[in-house]
Amino acid sequence: MKLKSLKDLQHIQQKLVEDQKLAAAQEAARVELELKAAAERDLFVRAAGAVNPMRAQHRRVHLAPDQPPPIPVQQQLDDQRVLHEAISDEFDAGTLLDVDDALSFRRPGIGTDVTKRLRKGDWSIQGEIDLHGFRREEAREALAEFMRDAHRRGWRCVRVVHGKGLGSPGKTPVLKGRVQSWLIQKNEVLAFVQARGDEGGAGALVVLLKPGLATPLR
Repeated sequence: MKLKSLKDLQHIQQKLVEDQKLAAAQEAARVELELKAAAERDLFVRAAGAVNPMRAQHRRVHLAPDQPPPIPVQQQLDDQRVLHEAISDEFDAGTLLDVDDALSFRRPGIGTDVTKRLRKGDWSIQGEIDLHGFRREEAREALAEFMRDAHRRGWRCVRVVHGKGLGSPGKTPVLKGRVQSWLIQKNEVLAFVQARGDEGGAGALVVLLKPGLATPLR
C-alpha cells in the first residue's frame, strides 16, 4: 500500500499504538481475574483445611430403601381366631340350656346361685349390643366383635338384645336361638339368663363373662 502523505503515516502509527494499548489492557484484565480466582481458592483451602479427593468408587452412596412397617400378623390371627372361634350355626345348644321359668345357661362348674344373682342384677351391665335388623351372618359377626371388645375391656356383664321376633315371618324370634348357641360356644361366657322385663324380657339376654386376672368372681 502506497502512502499518499505524511498524514497517512501518522494515522497508521496512531492506530498501532491504540491496538497495543487495548491488547495490554485485555492482558491486564485476564491476569487480574486469574489472581482473584487463585485468591478465592486459597481462602477455601485455609478455611476447610487439607482436602483429599474421594476415590471414584466412594462417590456414590447407596441408601437402603425404607423398610415397610411391620405387619401385626399375630394380632390379626388372634382377632380372626376370636372372631370365628366356635360360633357355628350347626351347634345344638338345646341340651345345655336350663329350661326353667326363664331360659338360662351356666357353664359346667358354675352353680345355680350365679344365674340367680345374674337375674337379680348383682352385676352391673357394662355394655350392650342390639342385633335388631341384622341378617344372620351380620349378627354373628357383630356379636363376635362385641364379645371380643368386651373381653378386652375386662367387662363382666353385658346385655345382648336379639329381639322377640314380632317383625319376623310367623312372628318367630329368628335370632334368639342363634344368639344362645353362639354365646354358649364362646369360652369367655360363663352364664346368661333371660333379661328381666324392664331390661328387655324375652327379647334380650344378660351375659356374665369370665373375670379378668385381677377381678375375682363375686
